[in-house]
Amino acid sequence: MGYHDIIGNEAARMLDFVETGTTDCAPETMAVPAAAYTDPAWFDREMAEIFLKLPLLAALTAEMPNPGDYKAMDLMGKPILITRRTDGSVAAMYNVCSHRGMILKPEGHGNAKRFSCPYHAWTFANDGKLIGVAEPGKFGPICKEDHNLTTLPCVEAGGIIWVSLDPAADMDIGKHLGGMLDDLNAYQLDQWHFCGSRRIYGANWKIAYDGYLEGYHFAAAHPETIHPRTFSNIMSFTAYGPHLRVGYPQVRIKEALGALPRETWGEHENEGYDFVRTIFPNVSIFFAPEITQVAQLIPGPTPDKNMTNLLFIRRHGPKDEADAAAIEGMMDWLRDVVDVEDYGVGLQVQKGMESGARPNVTFGRNERGNQYFHRYIDYYLSDDPAKVPPIL
Repeated sequence: MGYHDIIGNEAARMLDFVETGTTDCAPETMAVPAAAYTDPAWFDREMAEIFLKLPLLAALTAEMPNPGDYKAMDLMGKPILITRRTDGSVAAMYNVCSHRGMILKPEGHGNAKRFSCPYHAWTFANDGKLIGVAEPGKFGPICKEDHNLTTLPCVEAGGIIWVSLDPAADMDIGKHLGGMLDDLNAYQLDQWHFCGSRRIYGANWKIAYDGYLEGYHFAAAHPETIHPRTFSNIMSFTAYGPHLRVGYPQVRIKEALGALPRETWGEHENEGYDFVRTIFPNVSIFFAPEITQVAQLIPGPTPDKNMTNLLFIRRHGPKDEADAAAIEGMMDWLRDVVDVEDYGVGLQVQKGMESGARPNVTFGRNERGNQYFHRYIDYYLSDDPAKVPPIL
């Protein structure tokens, strides 16, 4: 079965849910301890067993498409420098001078063949190799090979640059993403245009991520923004390992799909239905017709906080000044919707969790994606070697 056939079948499922007033459901409800969102020890285990081991989205290919491009960023509290070498391949390293620990480049993007430390002017090639020591005769003998920048496992796939903070990590990204890599490759994201980014701050990372996994809240939390376009509490779920494609039927799904031949339904995303892709543990991708939003959740520094980078891409760059202004407006609008209507609610949820009012939170049968997500967290945190991954 081809990719568009799979998507077409999911569109048909969503249409059936709308016509029958049902949704994709789990067998039963599920309780998750409130402590999972508040307990520092719980949070530390998630960081150690999930975020410091698994491949993480560090950049989009579209952010740094040319040789010499780089991105300096904070990833899980660690200063990271991602570069594109002259041969087009990518590298990742700590953004830390090997002399005295100085940060080499401030957060942001640029293009450079080499990096000179602003403290003592040690110079590194953009692959991390030390190529120059200021006044070496006075400094004394040094083995340059021992003072290259500290590298990290890095691979580029699906239009995304993946980095692991574990030096010994298995970076078989095909194995990690499974069918989700085919899903990403179908879009050829490596050829898209980077529009810009926005940054917002919210509650515990799982509170934020929970919101990307269900449309149960659309009517109450998004009455004037999302709900006029999209049904509330009607969803479909497809899993690839811990990653999910969540389908959301639009209110015009009958009209939109009814005007198309059945065999073409999978070729018309955003015409009657939308998807949110979530890539475990901290990425959500929404392919809107106007622009695509990639949300990168960075937990911490404490259990009650997260920083989210909203990265925006689209197939083509702006056609003219008016189009460029429209892109900026769309990025601002999407930022405001997530920040005010989702993360604003999340901060109140965090306050409720920390009050001690309830020992658990409950996920309904309709919140199937959330249940699956939390079972995968339990799987990664488990010390039981016989435990097997969840199945949707």
